[in-house]
Amino acid sequence: MSAKIINGIELSHTLRTDVAKRAAALTAKGQQPGLAVILVGDSQASQVYVRNKIKACEENGIHSVFEKYDAAMSEAELLARVDALNHDPKIHGILVQLPLPAHIDANKVIEAIAAEKDVDGFHISNAGLLMTGQPLFRPCTPYGVMKMLESIDYPVRGAHAVVVGASNIVGKPQAMLLLQAGATVTICNSKTRDLGHHTRDADILVVATGKRNIVTADMIKPGAVVIDVGMNRDDAGKLCGDVDYEGALKVSGWITPVPGGVGPMTITMLLVNTIEAAERI
Repeated sequence: MSAKIINGIELSHTLRTDVAKRAAALTAKGQQPGLAVILVGDSQASQVYVRNKIKACEENGIHSVFEKYDAAMSEAELLARVDALNHDPKIHGILVQLPLPAHIDANKVIEAIAAEKDVDGFHISNAGLLMTGQPLFRPCTPYGVMKMLESIDYPVRGAHAVVVGASNIVGKPQAMLLLQAGATVTICNSKTRDLGHHTRDADILVVATGKRNIVTADMIKPGAVVIDVGMNRDDAGKLCGDVDYEGALKVSGWITPVPGGVGPMTITMLLVNTIEAAERI
């Protein structure tokens, strides 16, 4: 068996074409979608992520504002900037790039973003709406994963989905979206005993731990859909995921590569969320 590849780059291109059309329609009405991105500090990885987000906005007709601040910026100053953007009618989405410097409370900053502009889907009210099956915004990475499953026409309803990783950014919201779609969901974390016992029973396996090769071929059910959200570096410095890709190729039915899988989808769904925010005005 050789798994079929779920190509996140190709799917992103299709979805971004729709984003550009919707952005053009809004702009024609005098309501160009706007996204503000704030970066505090000098993290190289964060700068790359932000640059890719701004570029994606520019390419798809979304007005973007990028604000970069020194790592010494105070929490009060950051909260004041968020408040100003909350009241800016040209801005429909606000994203504060994480992680933030240690002296700034990330939770306080996330809660300061107006819920209707929380295009990351991290605000506590949006998390609560997701829990009740009525999400205002779906967190970008889990939203992208659901689009990938949709793209291969996978029957999620009734399937057993196992999510490895229980973060507020990916694991928990991913489980909620799969549950909402009718799957039976198991959530595993760093304290799970005998991880393979659970993963070998998964029809859909989503791995989001940030630990290279935490899932190996012998831990995968033959024919399963494997979604690798991880982003790591191998011994040669190349990007790789949380799953042993070469081994998983021989067992799974469908698999996402790293890079070129979930990563492009995360940025694309940020654009979709920004469009959705602008369309609600």
